[in-house]
Amino acid sequence: MKVICDRTALEDAVALVGSVVATRTPQPVLHCMKLTAANGRLCLAATDLEVGLRLSLDDVQIDDPGEALVPADKLAQIVRASEDPTLTLETDGNTMHIRGSDSHFKIFGLDPKEAPEVRNFDSETVDCQIDGPSLRTLITRTLFAAANEHSRYAINGVLFDREGGKLKLVATDGRRLAIARGQCDGDGAQQQCIVPSKALTLLNKLVGSEKGTIIRVCLEESQVIFGIGAEESFATLTSNLVEGSFPPYEDVIPKEQDKRVTFNKSSLFSAIKRAALLTNEESRGVRLHFEGNTLTLRSRAPEMGEAEVQLDSISYEGDPVEIGFNPNFITDALRVVDTDEVMVELKAPNKPGVLRTGNDFTYVIMPVNL
Repeated sequence: MKVICDRTALEDAVALVGSVVATRTPQPVLHCMKLTAANGRLCLAATDLEVGLRLSLDDVQIDDPGEALVPADKLAQIVRASEDPTLTLETDGNTMHIRGSDSHFKIFGLDPKEAPEVRNFDSETVDCQIDGPSLRTLITRTLFAAANEHSRYAINGVLFDREGGKLKLVATDGRRLAIARGQCDGDGAQQQCIVPSKALTLLNKLVGSEKGTIIRVCLEESQVIFGIGAEESFATLTSNLVEGSFPPYEDVIPKEQDKRVTFNKSSLFSAIKRAALLTNEESRGVRLHFEGNTLTLRSRAPEMGEAEVQLDSISYEGDPVEIGFNPNFITDALRVVDTDEVMVELKAPNKPGVLRTGNDFTYVIMPVNL
């Protein structure tokens, strides 16, 4: 194999694919990245046997087709450290030579035939497709609420719930629940699966914010495959699904909230951040007191002090109520919404609160005892 690559494009691609590579494994092959030069493209692929990624580069000159399997970390370090506009990758058996204008690196690799298979996208098996920025918004609005290393394995990921042309993503860690709704190009019966957080974090990086990027989705019994790009996918992301049953999330959403208030998002974010300054791990809560058109936020941390922040001229509807919330849980949600206003619905001090932005985002948060 002999390929001349644009160094910047190669650096970005190696960084993305390298993020899949297993960091702790006794299998040397899982520390490696496979490079395949053919048909005018350089394809980079890696897997940790849970998540797999294939990414194609068009900005290359292929002098000799072939393939290589080399340690991903060393390849990334060399490409990142280089200052040349182009790099030449050439193989001699299982050894890769990387040449710049004033440098020559030799990496000892493995037989490419030993690399685990990383699937390509099959365009004939598409279950639905969605605009890239739209999917990125849905992921951003839910991923932050997913559990992390929780004993209930089924919530260590995000639920994809598609029915016809409607797509919902749902995540929870047992103390909060985020639901984002959007449209997709699909039909047929309802399909559900739980996608691991690692795969969705990587998918967000691949999609970016460029308009016109189409994401095609194929659901199988134990895997989900995302095709990113046009007919000849720029990238294919494959992930095993999380096993188990996702909690019945519709039952968690309160139905009889009789207290409502609409906030300017920036004003609420500022007030919560300031009130949270005098909290600590033992008193991780902010008390919200609603009465009339005023919200008073109070916090207290032993041996540190107290804080009080007041928001006037709010549009509050309902009897006075005082309730405590983890301030980080509120600001996490406010960071991912892109509207100027948010609505908060309440029932009682011991009942969950609900934050909404229209019909496309619902966030349920459990209160804390203060």
